[in-house]
Amino acid sequence: MAITGNGSLATLLLLFMIPAALHKGAAQYPVQSQNLVTDNVEVVEGDVAVISCRVKNNDDSVIQLLNPNRQTIYFRDVRPLKDARFQLVNFSDNELRVSLSNVSLSDEGRYVCQLYTDPPQEAYADITVLSISKVEETYDHMFTVTSQLRFIVTKEDDGVPVVCIVDHPAVKDFQALTYLVVHYKPEVKIIVEFPDGLPREGQNMELSCQAKGKPHPQQINWVKVDDDLPSHALITGPDLYIENLNKTYNGTYRCFAANSVGESYDDYILYVYDAPTTTPIPTTATTTIPTTTTISLPEATADTTPSAEPAAHDSRAGEGAPRAVDHAVIGGVVAVVVFAMLCLLIILGRYFARHKGTYFTHEAKGADDAADADTAIINAEGGHNNSDEKKEYYI
Repeated sequence: MAITGNGSLATLLLLFMIPAALHKGAAQYPVQSQNLVTDNVEVVEGDVAVISCRVKNNDDSVIQLLNPNRQTIYFRDVRPLKDARFQLVNFSDNELRVSLSNVSLSDEGRYVCQLYTDPPQEAYADITVLSISKVEETYDHMFTVTSQLRFIVTKEDDGVPVVCIVDHPAVKDFQALTYLVVHYKPEVKIIVEFPDGLPREGQNMELSCQAKGKPHPQQINWVKVDDDLPSHALITGPDLYIENLNKTYNGTYRCFAANSVGESYDDYILYVYDAPTTTPIPTTATTTIPTTTTISLPEATADTTPSAEPAAHDSRAGEGAPRAVDHAVIGGVVAVVVFAMLCLLIILGRYFARHKGTYFTHEAKGADDAADADTAIINAEGGHNNSDEKKEYYI
């Protein structure tokens, strides 16, 4: 016996089953709540069910009947519910009796009798609907009883046992056992076999389509939504294999699976990332490069400043990154400049000190022709009268 699932209504034909076998525990005694009394009801599908709400020693309190959804069926002798199958049978101070015709399985449930006292009272009547039974008389006073059971099935009901029990004086513990076979459409899920992590350019990818259903899916198909599959994509059974990924492969990949019940699918959205870079891992160690400063003594006429070697910079820094500043090198350059200036001052000082006091005079001009000093003085130009014209030159 095969039953199609996914919330459909299943029907079982159970032979040799009488209505009492589906009895769901109807109450043997009235259900009471202080002065309010009602009874559970058991009815065959299609027949009439009667619900009675009875009051003992009523003090003119109002009686009403509610359905399992707590909608008012009757308030006193008025029917607010728009369902003509409910009809008033009797209304008095002590009873509200209502009939429900053409009962179906959907009418099963708990009905509520309410009495407006202080505090309000409630009593409950459970309606149980028995499946349809058909009795056929055969030859030689033999009878065949057929009963139908309808219920909603899902895939979880697959393999559940169903037992039909026959109650008859001629037989004892006679029953028939069967197991439900529920058919349902496939359930589909896409699994990434590789790569692990984010898919990147140049890598290979394999997607696996896992589908289960009853019966087993006979067809599995791969497509790319709104586009064609890559030209070198390989489909092997439920698996899709793509080599050498690139960003043109981005998109939604869909796997379809179908059986005799229906078709289902699952989607995988592929986004290819850039290939991983090969940038070396930076180190945190600091390397000190010794710097040698060469000092040259300038000549007397030199006015240039010695230059220092450039400072070393971190090789990890990228283009445009600031270079490291070596303070020791800067200090050495300043020291060289100061030392050179001191040397220049010393050399200039000694030069000027060596030429200090050198001068020329024009005294005793013409002394070369005189026989002695006295004559030279007498013969000097201007004599004593020109003594004021003596000049000195200082260089």
